[in-house]
Amino acid sequence: MNADNKRQDGARPALSLSLEGEMTIYQAAELKQQLLTSLEQCQVLEIDLSAITEIDAAGVQLLIAAKKAALAAQKDIRLAARSAAVTEAFELLDMSAFFGDPMVVTA
Repeated sequence: MNADNKRQDGARPALSLSLEGEMTIYQAAELKQQLLTSLEQCQVLEIDLSAITEIDAAGVQLLIAAKKAALAAQKDIRLAARSAAVTEAFELLDMSAFFGDPMVVTA
């Protein structure tokens, strides 16, 4: 996992977090801590999921929990990019609208 501080929109401190590899129940505890710690450090957390090779229900639940924690703290979580595995899981579970991020659908 890579975390990278940056400023977004000039004024709001943002943190960019790139997740790589599997996002499954086997990594759930570590990923939960990483997501919540990252969220505490910023107003806007941008998560890049383009390098996720596998995601299961536990991985999706972690993203849901992080989004709910952000809303409760009046912060924002944005999904910057999604791998094919993430896109497939979101479509299967009909979760795309929950995260509110536009998805580009190609023909």
